[in-house]
Amino acid sequence: MYTEQGGISIWFFIGALMLVYGILIFASGVFELLTGVPQTVILGGLHAAVWWGALLIVFGGIASYRFYPRKS
Repeated sequence: MYTEQGGISIWFFIGALMLVYGILIFASGVFELLTGVPQTVILGGLHAAVWWGALLIVFGGIASYRFYPRKS
């Protein structure tokens, strides 16, 4: 999606950034889950990194797809 001036929408870059962050956070959460790192946090068993990483991947994927720069 191009703006009126012909540039690329900022939302495409935000979506791509969220997608990259989501992949990194999700990968670290899965690594932590598979290696059995001792939990020092009370709610550490909920594996927040896996959930937040997945949420960021979904949001980033939707935003990147929706605002992907294509010519009309």
